[in-house]
Amino acid sequence: MSGAGRAAGPTLEDVARAAGVSRATVSRVVNGTRNVAPEIQRAVLQAVSAVGYVPNLAARQLITRRSGVVALVMSGGDADDPSGTSGQAEPRSQDAQEARALAEFGAQVFADPFFGRVLTGVLAHLGPRGLHPLLMLARGDASRTQVVSRLRQGAADGALVVSIDPADPLPRRLVQAGLPTVLFARPEQPLRAAYVDLAHQDGGRLAAERLLQRGCRQVGAIAGPLALHAGRARLDGFCDTMARHGHAYVPVAVGNFTQDSGEQAMRELLAQQPDLDGVFAGNDLMAAGALHVLREHGRRVPEDVALVGFDDSGAALSCRPRLTTVRQPVEEMAAQMAALLLETLDAPTAPPRAVLFDPELVVRASG
Repeated sequence: MSGAGRAAGPTLEDVARAAGVSRATVSRVVNGTRNVAPEIQRAVLQAVSAVGYVPNLAARQLITRRSGVVALVMSGGDADDPSGTSGQAEPRSQDAQEARALAEFGAQVFADPFFGRVLTGVLAHLGPRGLHPLLMLARGDASRTQVVSRLRQGAADGALVVSIDPADPLPRRLVQAGLPTVLFARPEQPLRAAYVDLAHQDGGRLAAERLLQRGCRQVGAIAGPLALHAGRARLDGFCDTMARHGHAYVPVAVGNFTQDSGEQAMRELLAQQPDLDGVFAGNDLMAAGALHVLREHGRRVPEDVALVGFDDSGAALSCRPRLTTVRQPVEEMAAQMAALLLETLDAPTAPPRAVLFDPELVVRASG
């Protein structure tokens, strides 16, 4: 059948009639070229779905100079030196080592519920706008170079970066390359990039106040990595609040946000202060590890030891007893991160914005 004989699909005019707006307004929403009032945008997107309109992606890219793809970059630290000789191994061995390290990092990403929550929030914001995330992993210099190169070649319109390494050079390399970049968490060093973060110190304060309300007197803390702002700030907020209530000394053990490290840290705390009656853990996974060790030592939670975690992740609900925790609204933060990137794409010369979220205490059975 000739092109003239085929039935034409729904057009922008059809969407405009269904939404009760002009064709130009529909075009702006579909192409994302200008800001449109949220209620009008919702009406247009509903009309797009109702009439079955499918944008011509090639035409849209010509108009907007955008791919309609956003990179979600999970970035880790450097891979271990493959030879133990400061980089003197054969290049092929180095390549194999970096490939293995990247695969291991990928397994870590997909196993950690935090990253799943980030992806959920990003999808919730991008999906209704017809945009798609491109998941990219970076660990080691070779993969970081590849990420920057692919983005400079137009693989995505900008990058949403979640980094677990305070010394990670990737965010700075992306910004220096002129690529629109938004970070999950405040950068450790000043950087001209938008970011979202939590008021972590306020979260530590909430945890301390909860344990004090329960009458805990011998309180310890399991901190996250102190090289990370989140690890330091949560601990600082906790210890400052304890000091304001007369507690000059809080024993601290440091973990790395994993359950295994929480177990080890809890053993250290019990060795330092066997009569602990309250514990704050810097995230729920470490709290789950602490709970396991407390059981091993015959300590009941919360009767003998009250326990407060941080994040309000799936781990908090899978524990028995379920964890009292400080909620970090990861999904909302990730959605806001995506919104900031779209703002940056619309106004590339505007100063980068920071959005700080407030934590919330969620009381359950553990403390």
